[in-house]
Amino acid sequence: MKKGEIYTGTVKKVAFPNRGMVEIEGETVIVKNALPGQTVEFAVNKKRGGRCEGRLLKVVERSPLETAEDCCPHFGLCGGCVYQSLPYGEQLRIKERQVRDLLGEMCPDSRFEGIKASPLTDGYRNKMEFSFGDEEKGGPLALGLHKRGSFHDIVNVDGCRIVHPDFTEILRTTREYFAEKGIGFYRKLQHAGYLRHLLIRRAVKTGEILAALVTSGQTGGDGLPADRDWERFLLENWRDRLLGLPLSGRFAGILHLRNDSLADVIQSDETTVLYGQDYFYEELLGLKFKISPFSFFQTNSLGAEVLYETVREYVGDTRGKVVFDLYSGTGTIAQLLAPVAEKVIGVEIVDEAVAAARENAARNGLANCEFIAGDVMKVLAAWGAENLSAAGPGAVGAGTGTSGADTGTSSTDTGSGGVSPDIIVLDPPRDGIHPKALDRIGGEIRPDQMVYVSCKPTSLARDLEKLTEYGYRAERVCCVDMFPGTANIETVCRLTRIK
Repeated sequence: MKKGEIYTGTVKKVAFPNRGMVEIEGETVIVKNALPGQTVEFAVNKKRGGRCEGRLLKVVERSPLETAEDCCPHFGLCGGCVYQSLPYGEQLRIKERQVRDLLGEMCPDSRFEGIKASPLTDGYRNKMEFSFGDEEKGGPLALGLHKRGSFHDIVNVDGCRIVHPDFTEILRTTREYFAEKGIGFYRKLQHAGYLRHLLIRRAVKTGEILAALVTSGQTGGDGLPADRDWERFLLENWRDRLLGLPLSGRFAGILHLRNDSLADVIQSDETTVLYGQDYFYEELLGLKFKISPFSFFQTNSLGAEVLYETVREYVGDTRGKVVFDLYSGTGTIAQLLAPVAEKVIGVEIVDEAVAAARENAARNGLANCEFIAGDVMKVLAAWGAENLSAAGPGAVGAGTGTSGADTGTSSTDTGSGGVSPDIIVLDPPRDGIHPKALDRIGGEIRPDQMVYVSCKPTSLARDLEKLTEYGYRAERVCCVDMFPGTANIETVCRLTRIK
């Protein structure tokens, strides 16, 4: 097989997350975004080190498994969902098999407890980040998601199935409003233009909505607001248009975020509140959480209840124990474990999320919950195993957002009593845990028990290999589907140190 050649074959299986395996001339070719049983045409685009990858050109014949009715109208064009044409039960079977294959060799003695379904399969997402652009060069203004395999083209997704209809109303109204006004989108290569993104968050339990328009700071010229006064007039009219929508939820806040970063990311150099406030509330398992534009919060609220119930079960009895919640976000897991624990300490790198976690803990009446703002690796390195056992409750900065790692002072300055953890809960980003942080956790802190929550099982498999070297054994493994229609899956793993 040579690069550039075109072949046709049948997908035998799909490895996580979307890697279709096609056998051609005795070689296995990876074709992304193909489904098991499909006959596909692909072009070989990579071949090195014995690995061969192909770019999907078209589906020649559908898979016998593709029997789902009433698929999303954007399926196959939008880059978001890959499993929408499969019945939900088949999606679960594929995901469970993928995780079993990844972890089977690493955890041969663990009890694999299957996969738990999402309570909702449609309209489950509570957060979406939409991009402005065009569907084809020079076409009308588009607002939606990236076309599959494209960095530039944007697909209007007025019929997206994984969001609540309120998202669609806000999306469509925003696109139509700015198209009427002749306002252009930000072109990433030229670094010119105005409209960049639309961020929408909607709580399932409370129905509160936060909408944030992200623009550049540019004014004047083609397709831009003429000046700051005109910009304010433009945005206030957009706000009023949204407030007039017949939504089932209600707006907690409408924001304008100015972002002049060259990177294609949603961030804020300056935030203006056009209506309400810059946060909203969601409820999980009887607790209330304040969520701001950039707070990490699971994107499937009802699925998060299933996930966190599983985590709570895997952690087990916390009475009289100290629990560390690393990568704690807005402190959801920490607060669910806190009611019967002696103390729960969360570590999170995003200052805004830490501030929200402290507010949430206070609102939920949890006095034994503390949070540190900082990178997990650096915070653990600054504490060290000896400092962990010597530092007291005041040393971790529950009220100030500081620790010895933040201020350069000794973490034992105000301590009285130990905070060495009995249990560590790990809920890292997709890429998993930094090797140095793993060395600190498994080689020095060495808690008796850990529960690892992973949104990328390949990262979990890699980290489990290292933790196994430090004497940990995976006892129980369970999958929780938080992302129906997509290739993503959450995995919960309970590890015990072999003494």
